[in-house]
This record gives sequence, C-alpha cells and structure tokens, in this order.
Amino acid sequence: MSRPLSSLLATACALAVPALAHSRPLTLTAQLKNYGGDGAYIAAYLTDAKGAYVKTLWVAGGKAKYHKHLSDWSRLSAGDAKRLDGVTGASVGAGRTLKVTAELADALIDAGYEIRLDAAAEDMRDSPSEVRLPLSTANAGKPQPGKQYIQSVTFEFK
Repeated sequence: MSRPLSSLLATACALAVPALAHSRPLTLTAQLKNYGGDGAYIAAYLTDAKGAYVKTLWVAGGKAKYHKHLSDWSRLSAGDAKRLDGVTGASVGAGRTLKVTAELADALIDAGYEIRLDAAAEDMRDSPSEVRLPLSTANAGKPQPGKQYIQSVTFEFK
C-alpha cells in the first residue's frame, strides 16, 4: 500500500472509531398506575424529529398476538425486521415499575428525537403514544405523566 493511501486510511479510521464509540446508556423508568386490570403491554421506542420510527428500546409483554394493540409502535415499526431482537420481557402489572436500560448514540440527544411509549391491557382500552418525551438533556430526570396506564416516566443518562 502506498504511503499516502495508508495515511489516508489511518486518518479515516481514527476519525470514524470515536464517532461510533460516542454513546451512553439511558435508563428509562415507567411507574404504572393502579388501573385495576391485567398486566400492561408497553412498547418504548424512539422517533426522529419528523415522527418517523428509529428503533425499539423495549417491549414489555411477550405474546406477539397482542402487539397489534400497541398500535402506534406496531404501525411505525412494521418494516423493522429486528424490532424485537433482545428487547422483550414480561408484561408489567398495575402499580408496578418497568425499568429499562438502552444504549443511545450521543448524536440523538438534543436533536429533536422523542421517546414514546404505547400501552395496552387485556379487555381495556389501548393507549397509543401514551407518553411522548423529548430526548433532551433538559428533560433528563423530569417525570412526564402518562394518559391512562402510566403514572409517570423518567429517563436518566449514565
């Protein structure tokens, strides 16, 4: 390899690797209301500034036949074949807390992205986009109320 080409390749790698490494864990905590029903299915996902789906952070509730009741998430993420890879767990009971940690790129923070949560419970009304929380440093640690099943949601960066 010629010296100029190898120098160019080394410089490109040196610039690219830190860009990939700049991410941080985000811990999302959702406190559910005592709504008096079965465990809730919850989808926590990220959308961009235009409301387009970016990625699924977590889905609480493992039976796929009920995921259609998480309607905004289901509709927006339908084209993401990997939307459930490693991001599912049990439903969350009334009055309980869901705590999830996800790795997010620093470039997404304070860039117009939103964390959204859809919620549904068996034999009860679905609640699409129950919580919409701007992904910003100003919102970190500040509780955001839910509409129907979720008492509050907070997120923190580590």
